[in-house]
Amino acid sequence: MKVAVCFNRAVQKPVQGEAFDRISEQGAANEAQAVAGALCELGHVPQLVALGSEIPAFIAELRAAASDLVFNLCEGFWGCSRQEMHIAALLDLLGLPFTGSAPLCLGLTQDKARTKDLLARHQLPTPKYRLIRPGEQSLRVRDLNYPLIVKPRFEDASLGISNDSVVENEAELQARIAYVHHTYRQGALVEEFIEGREINVAVIGNGPFEVLPLSEIRFHPELVRPIVSYEGKWLERSQGYRGSQPLCPASLKGRDAMLIRDTALRACKLMECRDYARVDIRFRDGVPYILEVNANPDISPEAGLARCAAVAGMSYPQLVRRIVEMTVQRKEARRA
Repeated sequence: MKVAVCFNRAVQKPVQGEAFDRISEQGAANEAQAVAGALCELGHVPQLVALGSEIPAFIAELRAAASDLVFNLCEGFWGCSRQEMHIAALLDLLGLPFTGSAPLCLGLTQDKARTKDLLARHQLPTPKYRLIRPGEQSLRVRDLNYPLIVKPRFEDASLGISNDSVVENEAELQARIAYVHHTYRQGALVEEFIEGREINVAVIGNGPFEVLPLSEIRFHPELVRPIVSYEGKWLERSQGYRGSQPLCPASLKGRDAMLIRDTALRACKLMECRDYARVDIRFRDGVPYILEVNANPDISPEAGLARCAAVAGMSYPQLVRRIVEMTVQRKEARRA
C-alpha cells in the first residue's frame, strides 16, 4: 500500500514564541522518517510529504503521490499550532483517508481552555482555571489558590513552559501573563498548580479503546519546579531534561491505576479522539486531575506513547501497523 507521510517543515523564523522553539519543530522530520521506516518494514511504500508555507504545492505533491492513505503527522501550519485542525480538514476535503483524529477533535484539544470547559462540564476532574485574553484584566484569578501555573492557550510540546510558569504571587502572575500575551500572541491559561505525581496515559483504538501501561514522569528533588518544561522535554543537556525521567510501568496501586485509566478513557471519548491519544494527569490525594488531552501526540520511537506500547509488548512497527489498520477500516466503512 502507498502511504504519504505528511509532516511539518520547520519554520526558519518563527512569527511568535521563542527562537529555540524551532528545536521541537525540527523533530517532526525525524518522527516522519521513523514512521516511514516502520512502514517499509511492514511492506508498504511510504513517501515523505513535507508541509511548508505553500498549501498549493503541498496539495500538488499529495496528488502526485497517489497514495492509498495519509499518515498525518502535521501539528499546525508554518509555525501556527492552532491551525493543526485545518490540515486534517484539508485532507478530508481532498477525500484522502488519514490517520489520527478528525479536525474538530484536533481543534478542541489544541485549545486548552475549551478542553477544560468541556471536562468541567462533564464532571471530569481538572485544576481550577481562568483564561486571560490579551488586553483583559486578570482580576478574575482571585478565586484561585497559589501556586498557579500559566500556559499559552493554544501551544503543545511544552512551548512557553518554564520554571517561571509557576508563580507564587500577584506580581509574578502578572509578569507571566504579560509574557504569554507578548511572546506567544494568545490568551494565557492560568490554573492552580497541582503538586502530585505526573502520569501519562496512552490510549489507542476507536472503541473499544485500549489503555497502554501507565507511565510516570519522575522529577528529581533538586529541580526548581517539578514540571515538564520545554527544556525538560527537548534540551537533552539541561538540568530539566536530566531531572525528568519517565518510568513505565508506573508504580500505582490497583485501585488508583483503575481510576486513572477510567478518567483518561472518559476524556478521550468526550473529545472524540481517534486512533491514538495521550492524557496527561496529575494524581493527588486520590484525584486524577486532567492537565491536557493530546490528540495525535508524538509517536517517535523514543516518545512516551511508543514507550508505553513497547512495555505492552508492541514493537514500533506493530504500533504503526495498528494505526494504519484503523485508518483502513475507517476508509472501508466510509465506502460501504
